[in-house]
Amino acid sequence: MLSETDRELLLRAARSSVESAIRSGSPSLLTTDQPSLLMPCGAFVTLREGDELRGCIGYIEATKPLIQTVQEVASKAALEDIRFYRVEEEELPKIRIQISVLSSMVRIRHTDEIEVGKHGIVIEYGRCRGLLLPQVATENGWDREMFLVQVARKAGLPPMAWQDPDVKIFSFTAEIFGEN
Repeated sequence: MLSETDRELLLRAARSSVESAIRSGSPSLLTTDQPSLLMPCGAFVTLREGDELRGCIGYIEATKPLIQTVQEVASKAALEDIRFYRVEEEELPKIRIQISVLSSMVRIRHTDEIEVGKHGIVIEYGRCRGLLLPQVATENGWDREMFLVQVARKAGLPPMAWQDPDVKIFSFTAEIFGEN
């Protein structure tokens, strides 16, 4: 669990990174000596303009310090999410940032282990991999099966691929917080 101070610093770092990337083409990099923010951790940054998704990118693997991960994926969400046009400078006041700090992945053996609203899901099959964050299912009113179908689709697989015994399914939780 992150402290309120940690959360505020991560949100400031993400905001600064997005603004700098849009204005200058490269993210700003804030530093900290806070141990909780220096631990390697996976994270996603989601950008919204009103109720509309404007970008979402993250790293599943915990390979970099959390603060570095957040700053990198924040700028990528603004500039590199291929589903959207780049965020423009005039949009910045309307953009709201949400951060999802990921737990480690746990391989599940049976889909009954997935709790909608609590778990995010990763599906892997061969070179295909798809991920949806825990909040996506609840935001869309999906039950467990529809959540699995949508993750399979995101992986580029047929909708019912999650039922194939060769498909690997992982769950994770996320600490989710954002700007008001």
